[in-house]
Amino acid sequence: MPDWKLSARAPLDGHERNIGTVAVAEVTDLALVSAAVPRGGDEAFAAALAGGFGATRPVTGDSTLGNRHAARVLGMQPDQVFILFAPPDPDRPAGTVAAALASAAYVTDQSDSWVILRMTGAGVRTALERICPLDLDDRVFPLHRVARTAMEHLSVIVLRDGADSFLLMSPRSSARSFRHAVELSLEHVSE
Repeated sequence: MPDWKLSARAPLDGHERNIGTVAVAEVTDLALVSAAVPRGGDEAFAAALAGGFGATRPVTGDSTLGNRHAARVLGMQPDQVFILFAPPDPDRPAGTVAAALASAAYVTDQSDSWVILRMTGAGVRTALERICPLDLDDRVFPLHRVARTAMEHLSVIVLRDGADSFLLMSPRSSARSFRHAVELSLEHVSE
């Protein structure tokens, strides 16, 4: 029998590129896990989230930071959050969340299903406004805001994680098309 060895591969092979004043980089060191709250389990979930990640439960559309595993909890909908964090065991991020939340949530690993791009730099909003229908102005989309939208007909989760920094998450199946759309927009505004 042949001796096969599998190894993990990032959707964009760790892609990084600077275009004008904006840097685009694939984020490969964070895990993304979905946590759904059982009916009637709000209090238990909030307590487990505080105990397991040192984070408060965000309202839909916001995110909160925890003090364990560099966790950020994204309020995706009333009974579901995504937990973005640096897993102690990269091969078992759902196990980390399941152990932290115990029976307070239904947990699903989303890490390999999404590509995550970080865009940083002074021209990031100018580039995004060409392809993103959301109003990303500071007053409307402040720090820690998160929203689902579509960019160039692709599903995207947008998270503002810094003054001029956004995390963009899109399905892995269209990762190269997504990167192309983002970088083409950057090229057009940096000419």
